[in-house]
Amino acid sequence: MTQQPLRVMLLGATGTLGCATAQALSSQGHEVVCVIRPRPDRMTESARQHIQSVLSGTRLRWVDPCDALALERDVFAQERFDAVVSCMASRTGIPRDAWRVDYQAHLDVLHAAKRSGVKQFVLLSAICVQKPKLAFQQAKLAFEQQLMQSGMGYSIVRPTAFFKSLSGQLQRVKNGKPFLLFGDGQATACKPIGDEDLADFMASCLTAPDKLNRILPIGGPGPAITPRQQGEALFKMLGRPPQFKSVPIALLDIVIAVLGTLGKFIPVLADKAELARIGRYYATESMLVWNADTLRYDPDATPSHGSHTLIAAYAHWLEHGGAPERGDHAVF
Repeated sequence: MTQQPLRVMLLGATGTLGCATAQALSSQGHEVVCVIRPRPDRMTESARQHIQSVLSGTRLRWVDPCDALALERDVFAQERFDAVVSCMASRTGIPRDAWRVDYQAHLDVLHAAKRSGVKQFVLLSAICVQKPKLAFQQAKLAFEQQLMQSGMGYSIVRPTAFFKSLSGQLQRVKNGKPFLLFGDGQATACKPIGDEDLADFMASCLTAPDKLNRILPIGGPGPAITPRQQGEALFKMLGRPPQFKSVPIALLDIVIAVLGTLGKFIPVLADKAELARIGRYYATESMLVWNADTLRYDPDATPSHGSHTLIAAYAHWLEHGGAPERGDHAVF
């Protein structure tokens, strides 16, 4: 029996993963409506045309998904949807943004979707919520719980590291500088997944019965890779001997302590302290499935999907340029 195309609301479509997910959904025959936040302060005509170009084949609705009334009035009251797919996330991860976007905006969408008869919700979460220590992780987990208790069919996708989050040292290494490591660079590992492969996985959740009503950790192909191995691969591609510089974790602890103390009096420094905590988390925790029995991260228990590898992405970016913008979560 052939699966009928679905009408899908897509959130977060202007991000690199969101664009890839829009393309994956469209290629599978679904009708995609992208809800895009208007940004009068940044939305030049050329920027608008770029968005229309990269999201060609979809319909655009210029509505702020954080505005519950506008979302209800200008989207759900005007459109019929079979499913919601969300690649939306807070840009910074600081508490007020995380609870506004990762939790409240998603909750408003969920309530409006239920009222309008939507049957399915595919959510992009993060594998790091397994060990929640940060505000954005708590916000994501809180919405995960709301979604699972909603009675709507759901798929909660928890990807490992993204290629773009591991691209920050390309230019510095290319410029002859050492690859920076926390400690010896071998205490953590991940199975990074590319946008195209993750987008394909997200889209498949709409029609795969084995992905319905499940939490789905997912990584890319191949074995887990450490930061040191990432650096070694870069130097090999450049034909140079590896050159590393170790940054002690204790330095981050000092920065966090100082900013946290000053942040009690200067709010902007409190935000910087949270960004430093986010950086420390990614520097000390593996992005793999956590085994609660052994109290270890387990690469073998971390599912793989797709065919694109981080090393191949490095090779492409070194030859052609165009490494993606990493946003506010960048450590280096």
